[in-house]
Amino acid sequence: MVKSVEGVYRNGKVELIEPIAEAEGSRVIVTWVQIASSVDLRERGIDESQAADLRRRLATFALDWDRPEMNAYDDLPPR
Repeated sequence: MVKSVEGVYRNGKVELIEPIAEAEGSRVIVTWVQIASSVDLRERGIDESQAADLRRRLATFALDWDRPEMNAYDDLPPR
């Protein structure tokens, strides 16, 4: 069985947000997820209102972008 559960790494241990009683004593694989930092809009040549407009126009694509299988593209090298 494979089950994904969110957790937090602290002091060398993973603290699960949602405990799994049936998993006690079983082996696990931990995947580290780095939280994206904020974007410097000025560095990209746009202001906050332009960024808001862009987010609004691209929102229709969010359902596809947020699908778990799309995460594979995050590891591609930049062009």
